[in-house]
Amino acid sequence: MAQCGVASRRKAEELIRNGRISVNGKVVDTMGYLVDPNRDMVELDFKPVAAEDKKVYILLNKPSGVISSAKDERGRRTVLDLVDVTQRLYPVGRLDFMTEGLIILTNDGDFSYLMTHPKHEIPKRYRAYVKGFVTDEEADILQKGVVIDGYATAPAKVGFLNRDKTSTLLDIEIHEGRNRQVRKMCDAVGHPVIRLKRISIGFLGLGGLKKGQWRHLTQDEIKKLKEMC
Repeated sequence: MAQCGVASRRKAEELIRNGRISVNGKVVDTMGYLVDPNRDMVELDFKPVAAEDKKVYILLNKPSGVISSAKDERGRRTVLDLVDVTQRLYPVGRLDFMTEGLIILTNDGDFSYLMTHPKHEIPKRYRAYVKGFVTDEEADILQKGVVIDGYATAPAKVGFLNRDKTSTLLDIEIHEGRNRQVRKMCDAVGHPVIRLKRISIGFLGLGGLKKGQWRHLTQDEIKKLKEMC
């Protein structure tokens, strides 16, 4: 009953003592009576009650070629096709079709709002493999902000991981979430993205998750993410 949100544990015990709880049509008079929420009908005063959906928080290492949405009209694979849970989940923010890496899925709308609202400025880090030799001056432009879609981006952190005459591997940290932002930033300085991967959101990284693998967030991780907002 407590899980259903109908009453506290103490109040639920009182309801049982007063004969107001029934399971499958039979009044329950035993404390701690076990029920299967998928098979048993629990009633209060002979009116059905149902357990609230359990809040689920999943970290997924999204492969490229997967849609970051609940469904796709063109029948392409979505992030929900990669996880095995009964709850209906939604992605927290988006990664475009060809971008891979860390994405969070949840059925907690309040949590999703907190994580994606611009005012909270949660940092997101990417590995961007781009065409051409990115100069120090071009990296400085990215850090200070560039104009994309008519708006100047907020200051970013940009570091070099590797560069040669034909390509550069950048470490880019932003705290905005505009559509295809990192790709457009790199385009703005003349270095189109070849491959893009998000490696972290705040303190949360991929760890040892391989492409397509996922895991549940721990309660401590959920708490820390909320505290960042």
